[in-house]
Amino acid sequence: MAIRKKEKQKHLGRGLESLLGPITSVRQVYSNRKTPDEATDANIPPDKELRESLKEISIDSISPNPYQARTVWDQQELEELAESIKANGVIQPIIVRAAAGGYELIAGERRFRASKLASLKTIPALVRQATDQQLLELALIENIHRTDLNPIERAKCYQSYLTTFSLTQADAAQRLGEDRSVIANYMRLLDLPSEIKQMLAKRQITMGHARAIIALPTDEIRRKLANRAMAGRLSVREVERLVRKYITGTAEPRKTEIPKPAHITDLEGKLCTQLGTKVTIETRKNGNRGKIIIEFHSLDEFDRIAEKIGLETVEKV
Repeated sequence: MAIRKKEKQKHLGRGLESLLGPITSVRQVYSNRKTPDEATDANIPPDKELRESLKEISIDSISPNPYQARTVWDQQELEELAESIKANGVIQPIIVRAAAGGYELIAGERRFRASKLASLKTIPALVRQATDQQLLELALIENIHRTDLNPIERAKCYQSYLTTFSLTQADAAQRLGEDRSVIANYMRLLDLPSEIKQMLAKRQITMGHARAIIALPTDEIRRKLANRAMAGRLSVREVERLVRKYITGTAEPRKTEIPKPAHITDLEGKLCTQLGTKVTIETRKNGNRGKIIIEFHSLDEFDRIAEKIGLETVEKV
């Protein structure tokens, strides 16, 4: 009997479609035609609102999404996409909302930037209604799982989401379909020194390295290990091992040596002088019990000490 494999649940509980309505069908429409005028009733969904929201709008009338999480854009990748757009057009429409004097971008800034590089005058777009909170959520959802969104950008995006809308980490996790621990781990990265955050942004170290390093007690030690990890190309496991070694080494309580009473120290000195070797007196807490340790370094020295204290010498074989 064949066993059906349980389908893995999507990581994000909410997406563009759940917040703004059906989008997949519109992508299909644009993949089958070159301009909006060529669309027919046969390939446009029977959703009047959706059909009316599909427009060609002036690129100059669009302003970027103010909540865009990405701050670093690969210029070479944008130029490659621009060349593709010149040859094939914009296959997938961007999503915008009406704003004062034009439109504001909701999703698709990479396509928007590449279209400007390609010198397009207009771009296919879905005009949708969206609140400021939806605008931020959609910018986060669009970018959160992109491989080119670095950990610091993602952490700042979470922080912006929480502070802008006064949400707890648990609230944000529920709205975004994330585990709360994921959000907490990313936001902890913002407590790192600026030098380490820059390493993360440039992908010189990974989030795994950073999560291990943040357990160290001071920024100075964190910087030293981060630089060592970057220069030596240390693996995450190696960094974790070094962090554990440091923490366990410093966490062990150091035995404080209790100074000996003056009369014990004086007696040790007298015995050392008399016997010609090191003598140590150790006493218990009550001072009534203890032991005297007399050191020797050869049998001849032992014989000499034994003679001094009136013992018979050891017969040599």
